[in-house]
Amino acid sequence: MGILLGLLTALSWGSSDFLARFASRRIGSLRTTLYMQLTGLVLLTIFLRWIGGWGHLFDGSGWQPWAWGAFAGALNAISTLSLYRSFEVGKLSVVAPLSASYPALTVGISVFTGEHLTAMRAAGIVLILVGVIVVVRGEAESEGVASTSQPTPKKKPASGVGAAMMSAVGFGVLFWLLGNRVVPRVGFASTVWMIRLTSSALTALVLLAMKQPISLPRESSVSLWLLGMGVLDTGAFVLNNLGMQLEQVSIVSVLASLYGAVTVLLSAVVLREKMSRWQWLGIVAIFAGIVLVSR
Repeated sequence: MGILLGLLTALSWGSSDFLARFASRRIGSLRTTLYMQLTGLVLLTIFLRWIGGWGHLFDGSGWQPWAWGAFAGALNAISTLSLYRSFEVGKLSVVAPLSASYPALTVGISVFTGEHLTAMRAAGIVLILVGVIVVVRGEAESEGVASTSQPTPKKKPASGVGAAMMSAVGFGVLFWLLGNRVVPRVGFASTVWMIRLTSSALTALVLLAMKQPISLPRESSVSLWLLGMGVLDTGAFVLNNLGMQLEQVSIVSVLASLYGAVTVLLSAVVLREKMSRWQWLGIVAIFAGIVLVSR
C-alpha cells in the first residue's frame, strides 16, 4: 500500500508542477507559491477532520508538534519558492529532473544517521549525481551556443538550474525530517496543514517586504491553474506522509520523487520542449538512479 501511495504522490506532484510552469511565468514564483499554499490551507482546514484529523496539535502534546510543523513549513517554503523560480525561468524538462534528484540526499542522511546502505542504493546515488552533472553541463553548453549565435551579446538568461538544485537540497532534508521526526510527532495530515500555514505566512511576508503586488490578474485560467495546483500538491503531501507511516521512508520518498518523470513527459508531449541527447541521457541516469535507490 505504501508503494502505491508513493506512486500516486508522484503523479499528483508531477501534474501540479506542470501547472506551476504556466502560473509562475504568468504571475511570478512568489505569488504562485502564496496562492497554491493558501488554496491547500483552506481545503485542508475544511476537510482535515475526515482525512486524518488534527493529530497531536490539540491533544495536549504541548508546543513541540507546533514547532516541528512550523520548521517543516519554513523549509518547504524555501524549497517550493526555489522550485517555482526554476519553473519560471528555466526549461521544465531540465529543471524538473534536477529538483527530483533529492532522494540522493535523503538516503545519504539516512545512512549517516544509522540506516544501512546496500550496494544497489549506493550505485543509484552515483547515477543520480552523474545524471545531474550531465544535465547541468548540457544546459550550460546549449546556453553558450545560443549566446555565440547572437550578433549582439545580451545579458545571460537565467537557466533555473541553481534554483532547481537549491530545491533538491531543501526537499532532500525536508523528506528525511518528515519521515523520521515531523510526521510521528505531528500527524500525517496535520503536518501538511502546518506546512501550508507556515509557508503561506512566510511567502506573504516576503511579498510585502519586497513590495510586490499580491492581487491576481482577472484571468480565469490563472485561478484554475492555482486551484489545480493547490488540490494536487496538497493531496500529494497527504498521500506521501501517509505512505511514510506504512512503508520505509526512503522507499516512499524515492517513489514520490518520480514526479519529475511525469513533468518531463507532460512537457515533452504538450510543450514539445527540445533537449540534447546528452541531456536526455542525464535524465535517464537520474531516473535509473532513483529506481535503484528504491531497491
